[in-house]
Amino acid sequence: MNKTFKRVLSMVLAVIMVMSVCFTLVACGDKEQTSTYTYKSYTTALGNNWNPHTWETNADDSILSYLSSPFVTMEAKDTENGVYQWVYEMATSIKDVTADRKDDLTKYGVDLGSKTLDEITKGYVFEIKLNKDAKWQNGVKITSEDYIYSMQQLLNPEMKNYRANLYIAGESALAGAFNYYYSKDEGYYLGYTTEYNSISAAVAAGATLYINVWDFWGAKGYTDANGNACPQYVSINDTTVYGEAQDDAFTGKVIYDTYKSLLDVGGGYEDYLVMYVVNENVGASWDKVGLYADGDYTIYYVCDTAIDYNYFLTSCTSTWLVYKDLYEAGKDTTGTLVTTNYGTSMETSMSYGVYKMASFQEEKQIVFVQNDQWYGWETSLFGDLKKDDEGNLISYTTYHENTEGDKFVVDGEEVRQHVITSVVIDVMDEATAKSAFLSGKLSDWAPNADELVTYAASDRLYKVDETYTMSFFFNTNEDDLKEMDKSKGNVNSVVLSNLNFRKAFSYAINRAEYVTATEGYKPAFSLMNSLYYYDFYNDPNSSYRNTEQAMEAICNLYGVKWGTGTPYATIKEAHDSITGYNLTEAKALMKTACDELVAAGLYTKGAEIKIKIGWAKGALTSADNQQLTLMNKFINAAIEGSGFGKVTFEAVGNIADRYGDVAKGEYAVGYGAWGGAALYPFRNFQVYFDPDQYAINEAACWNPKTEKLTLNINGENVTMTWQEWGNSMIGTGKYADADFETKLDITSMLETKFLEKYYRIPLAGTTICSMLSYQFNYYTENYNLAYGFGGTRLMSATYDDAEWAAVVAEQGGTVDYE
Repeated sequence: MNKTFKRVLSMVLAVIMVMSVCFTLVACGDKEQTSTYTYKSYTTALGNNWNPHTWETNADDSILSYLSSPFVTMEAKDTENGVYQWVYEMATSIKDVTADRKDDLTKYGVDLGSKTLDEITKGYVFEIKLNKDAKWQNGVKITSEDYIYSMQQLLNPEMKNYRANLYIAGESALAGAFNYYYSKDEGYYLGYTTEYNSISAAVAAGATLYINVWDFWGAKGYTDANGNACPQYVSINDTTVYGEAQDDAFTGKVIYDTYKSLLDVGGGYEDYLVMYVVNENVGASWDKVGLYADGDYTIYYVCDTAIDYNYFLTSCTSTWLVYKDLYEAGKDTTGTLVTTNYGTSMETSMSYGVYKMASFQEEKQIVFVQNDQWYGWETSLFGDLKKDDEGNLISYTTYHENTEGDKFVVDGEEVRQHVITSVVIDVMDEATAKSAFLSGKLSDWAPNADELVTYAASDRLYKVDETYTMSFFFNTNEDDLKEMDKSKGNVNSVVLSNLNFRKAFSYAINRAEYVTATEGYKPAFSLMNSLYYYDFYNDPNSSYRNTEQAMEAICNLYGVKWGTGTPYATIKEAHDSITGYNLTEAKALMKTACDELVAAGLYTKGAEIKIKIGWAKGALTSADNQQLTLMNKFINAAIEGSGFGKVTFEAVGNIADRYGDVAKGEYAVGYGAWGGAALYPFRNFQVYFDPDQYAINEAACWNPKTEKLTLNINGENVTMTWQEWGNSMIGTGKYADADFETKLDITSMLETKFLEKYYRIPLAGTTICSMLSYQFNYYTENYNLAYGFGGTRLMSATYDDAEWAAVVAEQGGTVDYE
């Protein structure tokens, strides 16, 4: 702490009569609030959809976190040694009752894999006892009926809610959910290679094949002679003529006859051919979905595949609960799909968390205040809420139990929780946020790259790694890139269709220099960083990134050798030497790329290249612009002597959906991140390989549902689609029950093989670098992935709002944090 600040603090404390850290319990009843503790934060863009069924962004999820409570959370138990505990919230117990409810496995059609019913003893059916004290903010009790209704709406086949992907597939998929979700669909398209080895084999078997003409021919928007729109999939026997001009005219049969040899021999063309599969579960009913109630406060959750108990608890840290009246009132049935405006405004929201919404001004400010209906506030024998001598609601950790049935204590003690009485989040640019923080008007502030140097030694600076890896992801589709050159403001962006160009681009990036223009990010050369653990529940040191398999994956990617005759004696030494930056190799690859593109007639040597990058949802910041300047420097250094003309990247901000827009052909490059699922890295590749569950960012580059990959697993060559590999280590996947060594082998090989496509270039691991006001204190300085610094839950206050204002005034209106 700054010495000047300490002297001023002493004077201020001398005149403060009542310290805010005193939380003496007094008699129950309404007591006038004499002090408040307002946590003031900011954002560059507020969330606009915190419906648990459809939210998409971190900003959305942040709002949802204030208004909701999960069944369980991971909280601190022993902060000195980093020990966590599971703590019950909306549940009072969660038990694996598979052995006693085997009939459910048959009733709901669960997938037993290779096991028989007699062999099953655990992992499928879970009993969740609900918290009987839980209420909505209007005082209405929350019962099992609310959970059943909410899940039914989440899976509603007429709504196709985005977040249903967590329950229709994956390791915690709900039995019967997939069939119910798709119960209104007559059928769907499936890559023919999942059934046949060749087109001729499929045709000989009588299968009707279709060509994805939107992607193969760029035919979206085409019509036939009668003005009928060209469908996305056209049968190879269809003779209907589609086309906007004579030169564009085609039929499914013409395409097939013309390109049959190419389609049949591979090279990526086979990805455009699919079969139509009739949905055998049309009309699947809700009563075949494995979620049911037993009375008002018990529900049973039947998993589609076996899941470890701890992984099931992890899935219970998410919420699907919605308030029926508002959800139904907000429904709109005029479109192709039914939608609801639930969770998009203060009027359409209903809290059951610690806080409730007090006001919401779109793109300006959101205010949360304590929800007096939350179940965790202390009450008297008469049911009145207790208040401390300052008139504030009281809650201690010991109200909650952990999964062993003991009281929730931290470092052996009960701890006062949720002392923050209100939260205010304003939309601010970085300059305004800095000024507000230094003048005591913000409780936290994220310094930019330049400011981090100034506050590097401050005892109020907190730097924490996140699981997210910032990357460039591409649209490499040649036709899309040509169209972007015509109509989207790009010039010669078609160069991105060349693998060697993208690889050279990656090698050209000096990531160590790049992160100097970020808010404390760290260089990244891989998809997953050191925060991903493969056996966290049993071994908190089981970092995937530190395994030999994971290190080998990155060494292979960058061509770094180790052992006899190399500069590196061990794989760790080789791995630790990698920077991702090799300008010499980048230049050589750029020359090769230029020669290939010129030979293919896609590029004229020396021509200028301009490419727009879908960069941010909000407005561009100074840090964004600094990062872009570096990228332009890196790429132009790499093209020297290659034959390429000057390259100019242009960052674009204020994009509602940059991830989807890249796949749609609006941008050739996107800048964004994937992260999360840190405690089970073996499912990580679903976001890259499984378009049935995720809107994959690289959708325009390839079709992982049909493209196949062969890996050598334990001495056996195994061939599956990329989608199948992405799901191979969870649920009923081929290696779901494999040992950790086998799963680590598969994961590391998938990481290498996918990155070698250069559809995505890792740049930096995100960090949270933030300053915390002297008004508040974290519970612990020892950060842990499971519970952070204790969060706002365990945060304490040094001053109430009035006292803090006095402290700031005594400092002349500016607080010294250096």
